[in-house]
Order: sequence, then structure tokens, then C-alpha cells
Amino acid sequence: MQSETIGNATLETWTVEEVAEAWAKNEIVLIDVRTPQEYMFEHIEGALLLPMPFFNADKLPGQSDKRIVFHCGSGVRSDKIARAAIEGGLTQIAHMEGGFGAWKAAKKPYIGTNMATGAPSRVEG
Repeated sequence: MQSETIGNATLETWTVEEVAEAWAKNEIVLIDVRTPQEYMFEHIEGALLLPMPFFNADKLPGQSDKRIVFHCGSGVRSDKIARAAIEGGLTQIAHMEGGFGAWKAAKKPYIGTNMATGAPSRVEG
């Protein structure tokens, strides 16, 4: 995990392995900031959708029980959202390095679209 101090806040960049481990232990809330279309086509099972255009740092839950980790397709949008969350007053926030593309490259499970039926289906990676 890499961390960057911004004022009195800490922005963490987690690897896919760190996110997957914390996710499996239910230690984090994983928030997908991609578009609804991207999410519908494929997403990490259980991740919440909060598209970047609708982001409002004031509406985020506290992190007393679970850390918030953002992710997007490549890590660019989630980094921007994490920085916006810090600007909104959060003092510790994280995002996943490499985004969903890195998650798939690491062969982690996700929900994809069965192209034959159009139905969602679990992909084991």
C-alpha cells in the first residue's frame, strides 16, 4: 500500500491483492465510480455503484467500521474521487491501483455479462 499525505489527510493506493484480501474479510466498502453502463456489463460482486458525475463527498458514510476504497476502470477516476473526498473533509480514504482492469488481469472473480443470453454471470477470473 502506498500512502500520500495531503494536508492532514491520508490518501492510500491499495493493490488488487490488498483490496481482494480486505474485501474477502468484509473489512472495506468497495465503491465503483464507473458509469452505470460499465457496471452493468461487468463489476466486482457486491461493490456499490456511485458514478463519478454523481459523487458528493458530503454524502459518504463514516469509516468507523469499514474503510472506503474506490475503484474505476484503470485507477484514474478513483484517484480523482479519492482526492475529492479529501477535499470534502475525509481524512483517510483509499482507491485501488489499476482499477477493474487490474482486478481482471489478476484473475479475481467478478460478475460479467453472458454474451449468449445477456444475463449476468459469475466469472472466476
